[in-house]
Amino acid sequence: MSSALERLKNLTNKISSYELARKNNLKILEELYLEVGVDQKVPKFKNIFIFKAINLSGASLLNENLGEIKEGKYLQVLAIQYDKNTDVKSKNISLAYFGRVENVETEFKDKVVEFIIRYRFEKSFMTLEHYHTMLDRFSK
Repeated sequence: MSSALERLKNLTNKISSYELARKNNLKILEELYLEVGVDQKVPKFKNIFIFKAINLSGASLLNENLGEIKEGKYLQVLAIQYDKNTDVKSKNISLAYFGRVENVETEFKDKVVEFIIRYRFEKSFMTLEHYHTMLDRFSK
């Protein structure tokens, strides 16, 4: 009995921890959205989640070399917009352009990288919720 109770307690703590992390992430993400200037192209914060994905050119998003610049490239935040009602289903849209990556201050570049990672963190929760809702259809 205490083993089941202990597992439930651990699970509750983990879920609570994720929800706190998510809430904090959203707050910081919205601040970064303004700081990096994505609000210039997407005036309402909540609308950034309409995009299928947001990517970055000019700096790495890989865990092994996160934020490492790609010499000769341009630092740019790109969104992938998907429209099933058009001939070309997806297209890239520039949300923010900062010029050659080696000319961008490291601190600012790091904020842009953080913005992308925080966006992906929240987007993963939204995807999880979406599939969880879809699975509900099978349990009835």
